[in-house]
Amino acid sequence: MPYSNLKLLIIDHSEADVNRLREDLARNGKQLLYKHVDSLAGFQSALNESSWDAIVSEYSMAGFDALRALDLLKASNQFIPFIVYTSVTDEQTVLSVLRKGASDCVQKGHSMHLKMVIDRELEYMDLKRRKRQADSYIYRMTYFDELTGLPKRNLFCEKVASLLSDDAREDGTFSAIYFIDVDRLPRINSTYGFCVGDILIQQLANRLSIYSNRECILTRIDGSKFAFFHAGLTNVHQVQLFANQILRLTATPFTINNLELYVTLNMGICMYPDDGKNIEMLLANAENTLSFRKETWRNTYKFYAKEIGEASSQRMDLELSLRRAIDNKELVLHYQPVIDLGSHEIIGAEALVRWNHPEFGLLMPDKFIPIADETGFIIEIGKWVLYEACKQAKAWQEIGHESIFIAVNISAIELDQSQLINHVAGVLHTTELNPNRLELEITESVLMQDAEASIRTLHELKQMGVRIAVDDFGTGYSSLSYLRRFPIDIIKIDRSFAKDMGSDSDNSAIVTAIIALAKSLDLTVEAGGVETQAQLDFLHKAGCHHAQGYLFSHPVTADKLFALIEQRKTGTV
Repeated sequence: MPYSNLKLLIIDHSEADVNRLREDLARNGKQLLYKHVDSLAGFQSALNESSWDAIVSEYSMAGFDALRALDLLKASNQFIPFIVYTSVTDEQTVLSVLRKGASDCVQKGHSMHLKMVIDRELEYMDLKRRKRQADSYIYRMTYFDELTGLPKRNLFCEKVASLLSDDAREDGTFSAIYFIDVDRLPRINSTYGFCVGDILIQQLANRLSIYSNRECILTRIDGSKFAFFHAGLTNVHQVQLFANQILRLTATPFTINNLELYVTLNMGICMYPDDGKNIEMLLANAENTLSFRKETWRNTYKFYAKEIGEASSQRMDLELSLRRAIDNKELVLHYQPVIDLGSHEIIGAEALVRWNHPEFGLLMPDKFIPIADETGFIIEIGKWVLYEACKQAKAWQEIGHESIFIAVNISAIELDQSQLINHVAGVLHTTELNPNRLELEITESVLMQDAEASIRTLHELKQMGVRIAVDDFGTGYSSLSYLRRFPIDIIKIDRSFAKDMGSDSDNSAIVTAIIALAKSLDLTVEAGGVETQAQLDFLHKAGCHHAQGYLFSHPVTADKLFALIEQRKTGTV
């Protein structure tokens, strides 16, 4: 590649020689911008005041020595081709300047040769520059998160490993790992697009970075997960204080494209060296803490405990075998009857999935549904449950129980899926179940995570004729204005209110208020968790329409539920 524009620093004692060199290079097609100096002081000043493509220097003259000039160039940390252009070209001179770092030595008067050397050196410098850029790019891609600019896990682990030592407790200090997960990011991505989700992650990374320093290292693990390593701690109160500082970072909403988005953080915390001897073990234990019983807590932190590690091992076994559960026909449905409090007949049933695990026996949903949620396998399980439940309801109807409806729970992840509408329609078509015999139950908290998106989805389901129930009502944070906008048919009072109903004035007042609210909106009210006759009497008096609970029946197999339906119909129960 020819370099037609040159910025040269020329060191020579003769103005005539400099002009001759300029003219020779111009004849060879070079547009020359140059500076002429004739001393070491002038050379040093020129290095400081500007940058140069190349340096063309005499070997030796009064007040100047090329070998000393090469030392000055090296001390300046500038990488500029230094070409000796001199009449002194004996072997000793050439070897001395090359050993000192000169690019080449050219005899004066051979301007064409000098031009070729300059072009060669500039090409070499360009190659080195591009290699540095490529190396820098590879390094950034390998060690830094492209979205946030934070260290990736591998660089994070390298940095943390250098801070950890076996004698960490000698000075009375210890370290902590905070494994952080952002709630709602999948829902935000599916509702507003990944661009909004990416901006949210960037904004959160900026907020988290205010606590990042030499002893407090931040990384983005992947997706919605971050981690802090905090060294130099002296007591657990400091650990808790830092955790609370992190949680408060999301109290202010994230503003993106005129949207105000709220998220919450959950943290698993473990400490070195008690909870792990190296960074990989610390991260694993902190993440396990985050995953353990995650569905029972939000926007808070939990400390690692030994039983979490043991539970995590079993959890891993369950996660690996869960992927084969449907193919191996290990999932089964049990049905809990819904009783009409006016006629006392069984009018429907809620489908509840169980896992007949070959090693651990019959597992309840709380043992595997949280794992299915986190791995995304809940979508396949949900599809299987919906199909099997609708098929069973159709079978009951074909043998004379046309009024029986089937209730199926819809998870937050399923509600986020754009294919939910098509899947429900497909199952109804395949099983030939009347849509008004299908009831989809969605918890209040799930609906309110993104109320506007939920309303749109529910309207589409309602257009099919499907009935919608709000489950666990009273435990969330829905407002009356939103409740009026949700196209729902049934409110299911959370079972927690049933426990002390009738004896606890607060619970009784809440249940009575919910029933009155539902009736004002022309909604059906169903109570769960009914276990005693006193609870049933209270609900009946308050005007509740339907009830479920152990007073009537535990969840049972399809055959047993059919027997119960027959017995209630004939009055033998």
